[in-house]
Amino acid sequence: MQYDFYRNRPSHTSAAADAREFHGLTSGTIVTFIGYAAALCSTASFTPQAWKIIKSRNTADLSAGMYALTVCGFALWLAFGVLQGQWPLIIANFICLVLSGFILLMKLLSRPQKDAVADMLDPDAGD
Repeated sequence: MQYDFYRNRPSHTSAAADAREFHGLTSGTIVTFIGYAAALCSTASFTPQAWKIIKSRNTADLSAGMYALTVCGFALWLAFGVLQGQWPLIIANFICLVLSGFILLMKLLSRPQKDAVADMLDPDAGD
């Protein structure tokens, strides 16, 4: 039997269980934090590319095939999240789907159409 100094009583937990708890943070809390941090990073990662396209209107170096697969992947992850009722998956993959879908759309549009979309989103970009 170990002594739980945090709770000031004997502990009947294993050393492995003790290792999963660190100053009141349970492994579930840490896992949840890591999941939200990963979702935030994944979601935010498309923002600089989308903004660069709006500003430069240049998509020549982007792969339409890669973005088509990315959009399909996010659509499938979104469907999975909905079926599982997992809000972190739903929210993160919905935002990623919108952003990557926008990038793919801008890649596939003609230059005049691309300019019209960019002008609508940032009228000062074309100046």
